[in-house]
Amino acid sequence: MLTAMITPMREDGAIDYDGAARLAEYLVTEMRNDGLVVSGTTGESPTTSDEEKSRLLSTVLDAVGDQATIVAGVGTNDTAHTCELARAAEDAGAHGLLVVTPYYNKPPQSGLLAHFTAVADATRLPVMVYDIPGRTATAIATETLVALAEHPRIVAVKDAKGDLLAGSWVMARTELAFYSGDDPLNLPWLSVGASGFVSVHSHIIGDRLHDMIDAHLAGRVAEALAIHRAALPVYTGMTRTQGVITTKAALAMLGLPGGHVRPPLVNATAAEVEQLRQDLTAGGVKLR
Repeated sequence: MLTAMITPMREDGAIDYDGAARLAEYLVTEMRNDGLVVSGTTGESPTTSDEEKSRLLSTVLDAVGDQATIVAGVGTNDTAHTCELARAAEDAGAHGLLVVTPYYNKPPQSGLLAHFTAVADATRLPVMVYDIPGRTATAIATETLVALAEHPRIVAVKDAKGDLLAGSWVMARTELAFYSGDDPLNLPWLSVGASGFVSVHSHIIGDRLHDMIDAHLAGRVAEALAIHRAALPVYTGMTRTQGVITTKAALAMLGLPGGHVRPPLVNATAAEVEQLRQDLTAGGVKLR
């Protein structure tokens, strides 16, 4: 159970590092996360500087690095820059790397293979590749993932492609650990062999999602299904608009650090906040 952690920000757009430490502690102790992903897309990595990423990672490591696995998001659409970020994350003490498919420039599969291999070669850290074609415009093909699995440090996949058949083939042919990267598909992914989740909704219901993993792995499938169904209003509410926006709005309802988003994102409107409140309440979330 890992949370793709938001980056708390103040009204002027500055990162709230104290808030990040408090939120990380909450996610590990109260939401039962085994790990956190720092500076992923949900952490607004496209609009944070390299220096901010480094300080944020150090802040989270200092807060909970002895209690949870801290994975640094280092993916960009520039292989050289990604390798630089990977080395900086290793120097800061990160336990692993999340590397998203290069976006916008749409490399061919041979380019993806070269990119991920170069990043894995750049450090001694384990790598989770992130397959999310809805954002990157390029899916990682099954054969490419099978080839990447031969690298000793490429150990996992965060899947937001939603192709259970393709993922099943990869898991059948490799030892890659698959993690659901799309919360409404968490339980389906477990059913075909996934190891867990890299979740956004876990900011709010992480403890329940951890219970789902525990129940499913223990063979209590009906219990896992009940947890999944009870979370449906939460899944619906937090995907009505961009996930960072709704997550920060939800955290505000819980009195937790979240704050504002950076442009080009915009904060939730009053109407969106009210709808989210109704959805979360329907999903059993106790709000302030």
